[in-house]
Amino acid sequence: MTLVVLDVDSTLIENEVIELLAEAAGSLDEVAAITHRAMSGEIDFAESLRERVATLQGLPVSCLAEAGDRITVTAGVPELVDGVHSLGGRIGVVSGGFHELVDPLAASLGLDHWSANRLEVADGRLTGRVSGPIVDAEAKAAALRTWASESGTPLSRTIAVGDGANDLRMMDEAGLAVAFCAKPLVRAHADVCLDTRDLSQLLPLLGLRA
Repeated sequence: MTLVVLDVDSTLIENEVIELLAEAAGSLDEVAAITHRAMSGEIDFAESLRERVATLQGLPVSCLAEAGDRITVTAGVPELVDGVHSLGGRIGVVSGGFHELVDPLAASLGLDHWSANRLEVADGRLTGRVSGPIVDAEAKAAALRTWASESGTPLSRTIAVGDGANDLRMMDEAGLAVAFCAKPLVRAHADVCLDTRDLSQLLPLLGLRA
């Protein structure tokens, strides 16, 4: 049994979902700057998420579906999902983004596991707060451990794929850490660095493509 766990924003998908929402809120420049600092490890992820979500206060919930329609799945994802499943393995994503967008995306791709943050809503509008515990670096690592345990997969048979500082803890837990078009800090911690935006490049690591 093999378990592959991927980050979502700028890994499974080409977008940063919170930036799609920030465009609608008129806070894109501010949010993009905070995102860059968080991914580079300059500021704490939970703090950065709260700051970014605060700029979304007042957005109607309809903006979530509109942002979802703009998501572009990274090349090679269907092939990767099929490849993992052909081995009897499992594939999941853990996201610093939001369930409201990750849920339909993960279901449509046939993923086995997913976890993300949840946006607080009142009277049909975003409150500018996150509801429940924040999915930070430690939560990502915990998800990988939990999903491995549930499937009877030893950690040595797990692969973690990410691009930002928030992915380092799960990459440390995994048997193989893959940096995908990643920040320098992440590349320095990875076992393998992939620099072409095509996730089917993971298939040779699974023994499925020469």
